[in-house]
Amino acid sequence: MEVESKKLKNILIVHGPNLNLLGLREPEIYGAVTLEDINRNLSRLTENTVTQLHFYQSNSESELINRIQQAMSDGTHFIIINPAAYTHTSVAMRDALAAVKLPFIEVHLSNIYSREAFRHHSYFSDLAIGVISGLGALGYELALQYAMAFRID
Repeated sequence: MEVESKKLKNILIVHGPNLNLLGLREPEIYGAVTLEDINRNLSRLTENTVTQLHFYQSNSESELINRIQQAMSDGTHFIIINPAAYTHTSVAMRDALAAVKLPFIEVHLSNIYSREAFRHHSYFSDLAIGVISGLGALGYELALQYAMAFRID
């Protein structure tokens, strides 16, 4: 009797600019949870699974682009990204995500559609498998649940 082997799944979590200030920055919008809290909770969700998480945060657009490009050759299967303010400005990050051809989910802690008009447009949403906006840190957890169930070949 053969047992079906489970494939290791590598998921990259990309946090954009100013997310390192979560818990301090505008808690009325972003809540009291810190980036470390989010990463710790996501790690707990993958305990006893074949999923490995890799976390990356930067305030620099070029560093974020370099990390996204690296995902093309480092064994990453899926990306969960909160582009933060770059959602509304970065064609370069969009091009990087298009180039790596990896499935990804776009996550936002706040509801970008209930905020200033300039935040209503995303350069990423049409490429993403899905978009989760306005659910706070739970949005990351829901994205991770989907990514863990996503079939890789």
